[in-house]
Amino acid sequence: MALVAGGVCAAAETKPVPEISHVNLNPDIQLRRMVVRSDHPTGTVLLLHGFPETLYAWNSIALTLAADYEVHAFDWPGYGESTRPSPDKFAYAPADYAKVLKGYIERAGIDKRNLVIYATDIGALPALLAAIDDPAIAKSIIVGDFAPFNRPQYMQERLQGLKDPKSAQKVREAFNKSRDEILANAFTRGLPPSSSYTLSPEFQADMARGWQNGTLTSADAFYHYYSHFTRDQNAFEADLRKLKTPVKVIWGEWDFYIKKEMGIELAQKINAPLQLLPGTGHYPHLQTPQQTVNEVRAAFR
Repeated sequence: MALVAGGVCAAAETKPVPEISHVNLNPDIQLRRMVVRSDHPTGTVLLLHGFPETLYAWNSIALTLAADYEVHAFDWPGYGESTRPSPDKFAYAPADYAKVLKGYIERAGIDKRNLVIYATDIGALPALLAAIDDPAIAKSIIVGDFAPFNRPQYMQERLQGLKDPKSAQKVREAFNKSRDEILANAFTRGLPPSSSYTLSPEFQADMARGWQNGTLTSADAFYHYYSHFTRDQNAFEADLRKLKTPVKVIWGEWDFYIKKEMGIELAQKINAPLQLLPGTGHYPHLQTPQQTVNEVRAAFR
């Protein structure tokens, strides 16, 4: 107990601690999730990772935000410790990930009226597809550094190859053969040495450990995501008029994988505010985590 003014005792504030558990959405999908609870939450934050990440990408950000919010993150199917059904049972497509997102929000009992979703890379298009289907899915959605539209010219060469059915299998094999190189260099590729940053050993170990869980690797899940990517991008662009949920677009100006022009076009088409981050690459939440914290806090105002 702690003394407060007037000699009245009150429970001391508890230090936020990440709670790691598993939650079943259906017989084929079990998600590993992290929840960081606040003593006095004023809202809920849901953080959605990209390739080749796991929920540990959000650890420091979640702990900071937990001063005011209840914070959730989970591993997408195909990543970390979430299940990896065979592709005939789960397609790993953006539209399927959108269903996973909606299922998690429902299963976790999150109040959508006071929820902010921050989604990057492969997590962003599913978040927007879910919002088209359910405009009340969140108070606000922050997205960035992804490919909402079928514009291969804005994408890095290997991603263009993964998007093309003629070369996708070869790229998949190359990704699987270069796991260690990807985990070591993907996060700072294209950045000058002065802008480099390090990942926590815990996060690095979790990605390496979670790359293969059963017969399906994270690169395989990425390949299957891309095999449906063009279809779901076209569906999203055709339904833009249905997107009513408030959205903000955040983009690293030095994004090596998806050029900033993609973010600029998205913001213009949906009439959303755009924040270009100077000196920042494809993973702003890892390179400048305080910027991510600030953006989430601003979304609740």
